[in-house]
Amino acid sequence: MKGEKAVIGVDFGTLSGRAALFRVSDGAILSDAVMNYPSGILAKLPDGTALPEAFALEMYQEYETVLFTTIREALERSGLDPRDVIGIGIDVTSSTFLPVGRDGQPLAARPEFLNDPHAYLKLWKHHGARQEADRLTKTAKERKEGFLSRAGDVINSEWMLPKLLEIYEKAPEVYRETERFTEMADWLVEKLTGQVTRGISHAGYKMLYSPEDGGPSAEYLEAVSPGFSDVLSKLQGRMIPAGRKAGGLTEEAARQLGLLPGTAVGSSLIDAHVTVPAAGITGPGEALLILGTSCCMVLLSEKALPVPGISGCVKDAVLPGLYAYEAGQSAVGDMFSWASENAVSAEVLQEAEEKHCSVHEVLTARAKELAPGESGLLALDWWNGNRSCLADSALSGMILGLRLSTRPWEVYRALLESSAFGMRKILDEFTASGVEVKKVRALGGIVGKNPLFMQIYADILKMPVYAGSVPHGSALGSAIYAAMAAGSGNGGYDDPEAAISAMGDKNIRIYEPDPEAGAVYDRLYHEYCTLHDYFGKGGNEVMHRLLDGKEAAGA
Repeated sequence: MKGEKAVIGVDFGTLSGRAALFRVSDGAILSDAVMNYPSGILAKLPDGTALPEAFALEMYQEYETVLFTTIREALERSGLDPRDVIGIGIDVTSSTFLPVGRDGQPLAARPEFLNDPHAYLKLWKHHGARQEADRLTKTAKERKEGFLSRAGDVINSEWMLPKLLEIYEKAPEVYRETERFTEMADWLVEKLTGQVTRGISHAGYKMLYSPEDGGPSAEYLEAVSPGFSDVLSKLQGRMIPAGRKAGGLTEEAARQLGLLPGTAVGSSLIDAHVTVPAAGITGPGEALLILGTSCCMVLLSEKALPVPGISGCVKDAVLPGLYAYEAGQSAVGDMFSWASENAVSAEVLQEAEEKHCSVHEVLTARAKELAPGESGLLALDWWNGNRSCLADSALSGMILGLRLSTRPWEVYRALLESSAFGMRKILDEFTASGVEVKKVRALGGIVGKNPLFMQIYADILKMPVYAGSVPHGSALGSAIYAAMAAGSGNGGYDDPEAAISAMGDKNIRIYEPDPEAGAVYDRLYHEYCTLHDYFGKGGNEVMHRLLDGKEAAGA
């Protein structure tokens, strides 16, 4: 209706970004626009040099293009009066960051750094800093650093700190010319507001910052590598909690977007974390699984306790006054895509062609016909390393039980099951550590597309799974935070619970666990845990040795 207030949520994923406008009164989507990053993840540098497999780089310029293009398109499609748009919220994968020079421009824009991979935007899934992460962890343990318990006792190579050490030691020219390192989300907020800020969620989970103790000390960083404490001077910006205003649109940004100058822009956020309000979660004890190419699990709690292998525990990073634990799995949808692209037969391809459907749909339909345990297969879900609770990017996937009679859909089902087994392992670690898990919710692209996967989750977790259905869940979450940043005086909300209750997901499908399937899965889960500990906890280091050999051969 004319005159009703709206907010914009902009969500940047691994391969694309989208902007969506939502009505402030009830969270209804009014319009949206989606755009892929034209270059995607880079395979080589401009001079033709192939990038190592562990590298994951993108073009920072394409994020800026997506930001301005999708907001303009979504606004035009909505037909809204710009005066009725009261706020913008931005989320990006984390840690996805870039080095910025003294002139305020990314180093990747300079001709002299055009073919230096360390000057580029590094994605969350960049695993080139594995050895640096191991050294950071080892030094923190030796020094008994208090921040390590917030990180599950292991520093992950996906995080910003190991990647910064990688640049410091392997690309000293890039490090020397860098005035500040910034998360891409903070960079985009700066493009809109002209303000240099740091969202507490990115800083907390990827740089180990804490509102209570500040994070890693200069002494610790010096112990890791002499001179590395200087990196603290390159992490600039006012720290802002979730749901707070970072600034208002500049005259130039407002002109480019077709909005009013001064329109509120919220603090930067992590793409998975913003789905917590989108799912309707307002308090502790509910685990949210955000299922896409990977899985991020967020769990709110009133207390901070050490949990092995978590990706962080930070206060005020998701909702005010609560600690938010993050854990997850590095490959979920990516793992299923691998199977559909590399582990199918001519029979499956022919059926997909005849039925005019995807290979995923054929594999899912055939997998649904199998009873739990019927495939005779058991898999480990580490196809892109293990994020939780081992935090070891060198681990790899495995399928046990293959025979000459094994069919592609049996492999596919085993991978679906392995993802659920991996999440059960994570939730068991939380429970054993004293962090209560009362309810499981799920959001993400896979949730609505694959009911079989959701049922397998419920059966293996032995808990109902509350599957949400909001389109652009991360964008909705960012929009809810934008409504908080705008405040009630501008038509938004001052109270987070009121904002979430009004705008959060209300259309939930519940998957109830099947006790008979659960009994079979209990036995398989016991075997999964045996494999998990044998290959992941030092029983056999073969996965590390294989990766070392692969990297040595490709050097």
